[in-house]
Amino acid sequence: MAGAHFPLNRRQRLTRRLVPLVVAVAAVAVALGWALSGGRSGLPSPTAARATIPTTTAPIPPTTTTATPIPPTTTTDAGSLPQTEAFPSATSPQFLASMSDLFGAVVHGTPATALDAFFPESAYVQLKTVGGPASDWQYRLLAEYDLDIEAATSSLGPDAASATLVSVQVPMEYAHWVDPGECDNSLGYFEVANSRMVYSLDGVVRSFGIASLISWRGEWYVVHLGAILRDGSGGIVLDPAVGTGESAPSTTC
Repeated sequence: MAGAHFPLNRRQRLTRRLVPLVVAVAAVAVALGWALSGGRSGLPSPTAARATIPTTTAPIPPTTTTATPIPPTTTTDAGSLPQTEAFPSATSPQFLASMSDLFGAVVHGTPATALDAFFPESAYVQLKTVGGPASDWQYRLLAEYDLDIEAATSSLGPDAASATLVSVQVPMEYAHWVDPGECDNSLGYFEVANSRMVYSLDGVVRSFGIASLISWRGEWYVVHLGAILRDGSGGIVLDPAVGTGESAPSTTC
């Protein structure tokens, strides 16, 4: 009969009370599982996914000829820190960037933009036992470096600004450790002579030498560009050549 109600037995009343409770528990379980999975059922969280991607760092090739030096990544003066016996690399990002700046200074005739490639003054003050090392650095070494850059600029001719750096060849087989007490030095360092800056100009590969690189805390720096010893007061271009040229061993100092 329509609208008629029949009394429920005990089992039916128990079932009616349990069904809503079961449904509520199931809903809570689903919500909890959704939260723990980051809202993505069966997928890792973004943080976990990023952790599986390897980081790849490639060395910076020395091809730019910009005259603007690359800003340092730290405000700490490396030359003010203690020397180490770390063997320098000729492919480190710092070395390649500084050589790029050096070549940029050559092609644009701007020696001041190549200071990061030159041995730091604060390191030289620590290194040398001569009187007035800061003055020796500024008025002899740095002055000669600037003159040598200007001479290299002139040697490239009127099309110097179109030259591009191909490579910097460092004869690592000639690299050697200079002990404290040699060459008026209070600290030791690695030295290598006669590296080559190889460049292309008007479709021709040419090169010139770097007289001496010495190390500070595992990085190479130019200390003499055109010559270690010189007779005159002008700039010097070391062994300019068509092609890559050759590197010869040389004695220290």
